[in-house]
Amino acid sequence: MTTVAAGLGLGLSLIIAIGAQNVFVLRQGIRREHVGVVVAICAVSDAVLIALGIVGLGAIIGAAPWVIDAVRWAGAAFLLAYGALAAKRAWRPSATLDASGAPAASGASVAAVAGTALALTWLNPHVYLDTVFLLGSVASTHAQPWLFGAGAMAASLVWFAALGYGAHRLAPLLNTQRAWRILDALIAVIMVALAVSLVLTR
Repeated sequence: MTTVAAGLGLGLSLIIAIGAQNVFVLRQGIRREHVGVVVAICAVSDAVLIALGIVGLGAIIGAAPWVIDAVRWAGAAFLLAYGALAAKRAWRPSATLDASGAPAASGASVAAVAGTALALTWLNPHVYLDTVFLLGSVASTHAQPWLFGAGAMAASLVWFAALGYGAHRLAPLLNTQRAWRILDALIAVIMVALAVSLVLTR
């Protein structure tokens, strides 16, 4: 149990940091739009990456640094595009608010939302650094690395579920079009800032 708790603690400390993935989960949770799909994709993706780190994929990627560079540039491009869409929503909102205070359903398909969740997860080089390299490396120092990995995987599931399904409680604070424009403006700033940080990272 101590090993599981160690994995849980380190996993939470890495996942809770503000990032593109968390911002997307938060927004979908507030909108109550395909939340289960988004939570599942984020949690399962983290579990896969943690498992790959435990079996030693980090060493393979470390021998081919161009892989992380490719992910970094692709991720930066995607974040800029997503930030531009958020800025457009902030500048010229097209949705009306429903009874819960969230924008009325945008008609975004499950496939579109799932694709965005996958891109924000797998095109983020920090995800690889945190899960494959860091968590995988720390897990290898434990006598039972898979128990440590199980704790880290549980941390991911608990965090994304709490964020996604608890976000709707913020809806009363966002029950005006102006509030949603401010939120989308903040999302745009965060996404662009993250994209710039990826480009400047060496």
